[in-house]
Amino acid sequence: MNKQEVVAKAKSIAEGYFERGEFFCSEAVIHTINELLGWPFPKEITKLASGFPIGMGKSGCVCGAISGGQMALGMVHGRNHGDPMAEEMFPAAAQLHDFIKDTYKSTCCRVLVKGYDFTSPERKKHCIEITGLVAEWIANKLVEDGTVNPDEAYLSKAEA
Repeated sequence: MNKQEVVAKAKSIAEGYFERGEFFCSEAVIHTINELLGWPFPKEITKLASGFPIGMGKSGCVCGAISGGQMALGMVHGRNHGDPMAEEMFPAAAQLHDFIKDTYKSTCCRVLVKGYDFTSPERKKHCIEITGLVAEWIANKLVEDGTVNPDEAYLSKAEA
């Protein structure tokens, strides 16, 4: 696969997980990126993202897709106990935040879904779009920085 195919597939897979009801936003992003990385962490790591949907446990705060994206960045740039913070971590985290804020004018779930009936298909479609966009952004970043080689991307084996 080439870069565009890897990035598009990551987007599609994350959206599919959410659309089919297999995962919510944060879970879909972290599971997709773990898969893209070739499963460096057990699949159960997705459970760590389960409290973030609907703005942190339905509180409407920070968007769950963004939280999942931040966790996915941590899978690559995060640190172990006693290690120094990787130089790339904070800039990458800020770039993801700023990208979503520039795109949607907010990173707050309640603002992002304002005007939607929460149970409506339109709101779900909107959240699926944001989830896919975050997974796409992370995948693009990981290909650009050399973490993921498109020729060896694990997603080529996954179902979208």
